[in-house]
Amino acid sequence: MEIVAILARWSQLVANLVLLGSCLYLAIAGTRRELFDNAWVIRLEKLFPVLTAIVLVGLIGVLATTTGKATGIESNTWKLDAWIEIVRHTNMGHMWALRAISALFLMAVSVFIYMKRERARWHYVMGACIASLPLVASAMVSHAGADENFMVYVPIYAIHILMAGAWFGALPAFLLIVFDRHNCDAKGIQLVLNVDSLKRFSVIALPIMVAIVLTGLILTDRMVEEDYHALVASTYGWALVMKIALLIAILFIAYQARSKWLPSFERVCDSIDRSSLDLNKEGEISQSFFSKWVHKTTQIGNYGYVEGTSDSGVVRLRKWVRVEFVLALLLVLFATILSNSVPAKHAMVENWPYPFRFTIDGSIGAGAWNDPTVQFFLGLGVVLLVAAFGLFWLGKKKDWNFRKRALITSVLVVSGIAAILPQFAVVAYPETYRNTPVPFDAISISNGSVHFSEFCTSCHGPQGKGNGILAKTLSMPPADLLTEPHTARHTAGDFFHWLGYGIENTGMPGFINSLSEEDRWDTVNYIHAMSRGYQARLLGPAVIPDKPSMGPPVFQFTAYDGTTGTLKDFRQTANVLLVFFSWPNSLDRLKELSESYEKLRSLKTVVLAVPLDGYSEAAVAGFAADTPLEVVRDGWFEVKNSYILYRRTLKYPDILGSGNIPDHMEFLVDRFGYLRARWIPSLDQSGWSDLNLLTSQLLQLNQEKEILPPPRDHVH
Repeated sequence: MEIVAILARWSQLVANLVLLGSCLYLAIAGTRRELFDNAWVIRLEKLFPVLTAIVLVGLIGVLATTTGKATGIESNTWKLDAWIEIVRHTNMGHMWALRAISALFLMAVSVFIYMKRERARWHYVMGACIASLPLVASAMVSHAGADENFMVYVPIYAIHILMAGAWFGALPAFLLIVFDRHNCDAKGIQLVLNVDSLKRFSVIALPIMVAIVLTGLILTDRMVEEDYHALVASTYGWALVMKIALLIAILFIAYQARSKWLPSFERVCDSIDRSSLDLNKEGEISQSFFSKWVHKTTQIGNYGYVEGTSDSGVVRLRKWVRVEFVLALLLVLFATILSNSVPAKHAMVENWPYPFRFTIDGSIGAGAWNDPTVQFFLGLGVVLLVAAFGLFWLGKKKDWNFRKRALITSVLVVSGIAAILPQFAVVAYPETYRNTPVPFDAISISNGSVHFSEFCTSCHGPQGKGNGILAKTLSMPPADLLTEPHTARHTAGDFFHWLGYGIENTGMPGFINSLSEEDRWDTVNYIHAMSRGYQARLLGPAVIPDKPSMGPPVFQFTAYDGTTGTLKDFRQTANVLLVFFSWPNSLDRLKELSESYEKLRSLKTVVLAVPLDGYSEAAVAGFAADTPLEVVRDGWFEVKNSYILYRRTLKYPDILGSGNIPDHMEFLVDRFGYLRARWIPSLDQSGWSDLNLLTSQLLQLNQEKEILPPPRDHVH
């Protein structure tokens, strides 16, 4: 069924693109009505109703396969009433209806153009405008339409697909023109008009392709983000790689066609009397700077092209334009597969198929740059790449044979890349890019702290500093998981693998028989929380304006007043002041915050009070009944175990022994979910004891707009 869905989307997309591009070509190139009398124009117009029918049939196929997939019942694929339900009750169905109505209008216009004997440019302009409607509507059901910033990316996608139609859809016209010439004398003036139409269209071909590439890069960046590994380990990635490879081949053929073979086609017309055409008036190609530059660019090396006669160039043009069209069909097919696949940033790479991966942080950033061998190969690679481009330029200047120039350049480029890439390679495992199934939350971190204490502290130490009691007995010192950025250099999947199978030749054992998969993911989350906590020593009582960066652990809670919720519930609505207290040391501060409750509320701030120990939790019950603050009753233990990891400051990093837990801490989380400030009375002196300073920080946060997307729920 998936294959049927792809073929349905591909066929209707190809037909729609050809209709758009053909009408656009005729509207741009047909400045003289004599052009429309050409046999190739008539043949092209005969295809319009057929292509529109293909669009309609393809859309029906799309609706049928979508219905079966959306309902989860394969038999609904062939049920008309199921189709109607999808169209009536889903946004996807509404957009399909819009596309179908547009296609019906397109059918009417296609028949009108085919039946009309006297043709005019406005007929094709109308056809291009109507043909663009189903394509623009399809943008709303694309990956761009599902993006949280769809208002930005849907227009970009629409421009991308319309420009693709302008280029791809013009290829059939190009083919028909090339194959329309039997001999110059027989065609005469019509052949001149054909060639002039190609010149006219070539003026806009370059900016169209530039727009396709730029919009494609923007969309690719959004769909991939930082998950570049998925480009070689997912359906979306492989389809994208194939699409890019085909585009490169097409661009190369297009350059050769327009710089070498097309001029041969043009020279066939040199002997024709053009005086009757009056091309210096209405039909003359614009003599703007841009058009002159394009014409000059496509003529580079033309008259040095002496491989046979002009007929030889025409034969090559016919051959390679056909190849270009076939490659373009394949490109659209892979674009269709892309639209049917999960974007790379959401792809599930459960088993990484390669024993290595490329990373800067885990190689050069981890100290590999200090290795003389690495320095040598990096330098060698750079020299080879510079030599490659230098020799290519020199060969062009010295007029070397193209094949010789391309071969030498390719060998040097491949050798340079082969010297550089291995220096960025590190060992990888099947689990390296596996998505973490356990969210980065307080429960997972708290559970992970128990497992870390039981299985890891003897070597890594109670705080992960690498100074456990067995550390000196090992041949290789245990990793410092606290102060060294190991979580930045390695993926969560790497840690998961090491916890299960150990690390060869380091003394670290595997715990696959002692820890379940969930236990290992909990431990991974705890290691990440330790690392983030150490980085949090940069926080202080003052908010750094417009610099959100750290996502705190999320949690669930139940307050004494019966309120239940999660930290994420306050996103987009309120800042959260997390107050970790001990009884009775924090009583005065809790009373002060209670008295300022209304003021804090007016500043869109919620106060959550969390006990730091069991005694405080039991003793605060009476106070909780009389305070407007939300005092956490259930879930406090896990929340406390997570946030004490964020207690360190620049002045007091607290990395020795088991660490010291302050008796009072306050954290400020902004309404977008980021940890922005922290006050520890025993370490930060006055700080928020002056409520005016706290309110000024809240005012600062309330003035900020959303800068980053919400923090991720899982570590990577």
